[in-house]
Amino acid sequence: MTLTPSTMLALETPAPNFQLPDVVTKKIISLETFGDKTALVVMFICQHCPFVKHVQEELANIGRDYHDRGVGIVAISSNGVETHPQDAPEHLKAMALTLGFSFPYCYDETQQVAIAYTAACTPDFFVFDRSRRLVYRGQLDDSRPENNQPVTGKDLRSAIDAVLAGDPIPEDQKPSIGCNIKWKPGHEPAYYGAW
Repeated sequence: MTLTPSTMLALETPAPNFQLPDVVTKKIISLETFGDKTALVVMFICQHCPFVKHVQEELANIGRDYHDRGVGIVAISSNGVETHPQDAPEHLKAMALTLGFSFPYCYDETQQVAIAYTAACTPDFFVFDRSRRLVYRGQLDDSRPENNQPVTGKDLRSAIDAVLAGDPIPEDQKPSIGCNIKWKPGHEPAYYGAW
């Protein structure tokens, strides 16, 4: 495991489009899926990472809490299954069903969506406003495995609430930290290892 921070993609970046299958329903999910939503949360997670396991219940809670509030949420796993077979779609599906995810959980087999978002770690979070401009990227909250901070989701929740209220989001944002995305050999993006 390589401890890896978010790349902190430039704010105001337009949300890159994608077309990925939901591991549960097999439906193709894209930006258009969330066309009527005021805010869009894109999170890069996986099944095996201890940093994701530490917060996965809160991710499910956020999905439930914002389900009927005009917030679109999509989880994406981009890990190569050649080295991490526990992140294969069938295991992602089991994770989604066990946790009761109320949002699509997609598998990015080519890893091109992760690269388009400059996703670097699991978990990695991106929040876009109604015009699908990036307004937040970074951590869920201050909690990490073994640091004894409670998992509250406060940073991500504050960003979502601000978009819903039409309020500005402070630009001083803390990067997420977690396991590096497990890139397929030869697929490592230019930003991999740049921290």
